[in-house]
Amino acid sequence: MRIQGKKIVLTGAASGIGKAILEKLITMDTTVVVGDINPEKIPMVSERVYPLHCDVSKKENIDRLFSEALRLMGDIDIFIANAGYAYYETLDTPDWDHIAAIMETDFISPVYAIEKMRELKGDREHAVVITASPMARRPIPGYALYSAAKAALDSFIRAYRYESPDSALISLVFPIATKTEFFSRAGSGTPMPWPSQTPEQVAAAILNGIRKNRKSIYPSRLFFLLMIVDRIFPLILPLYAKIQDRKFRRWVRERRNNDGI
Repeated sequence: MRIQGKKIVLTGAASGIGKAILEKLITMDTTVVVGDINPEKIPMVSERVYPLHCDVSKKENIDRLFSEALRLMGDIDIFIANAGYAYYETLDTPDWDHIAAIMETDFISPVYAIEKMRELKGDREHAVVITASPMARRPIPGYALYSAAKAALDSFIRAYRYESPDSALISLVFPIATKTEFFSRAGSGTPMPWPSQTPEQVAAAILNGIRKNRKSIYPSRLFFLLMIVDRIFPLILPLYAKIQDRKFRRWVRERRNNDGI
């Protein structure tokens, strides 16, 4: 799909992957409406960038984001659902709202955006690109809720593609650990999984994936190869999970020691 000159909605662009995507989009003669909970942090480097305050976990905010984007641009060609977050945690206490919050942001919101784009565009060409995670395919300790949200998203889109029009590109992005504030926000002292890559690498892979109409975008070739190898020798990724489990248990011990538990 051609990106040059398109009208785009992008969520979560105040930092990290979203910011890197935005910086590349403004060089492509695009018009971009950005929805973020911190719109004041959106770099105003182009008069064709419109930052809006938007907590994507709320239906009314997504509706308003679409309405404002249509008012400002007249149409939407590409919706990039990048906003999301994770908890790095132990699930010690029953908390319905805690569970719902991450599901609303990481699963319900992008699915609703897909439905909104289909209602808007019908059989006309359009794209919805969603930042997922390798944890959708291989969950790791400490990220049970996040992994579940991304796995649900992965499963939904695999099924939904059978009924979506051929004119719709529905893409999932599977970035490995990215050097952003994502992990520090997930929990104090959260270890960053290995390997990692930069937001710029992920952004470049996403835009290249849109151009080539890829349904699955893997910014890391290493992860893509590991997925293939794991089908033949299903020991590598479980071993990786065990390594992450040791890190998680160490993190839990340190947190409890710091809390005096």
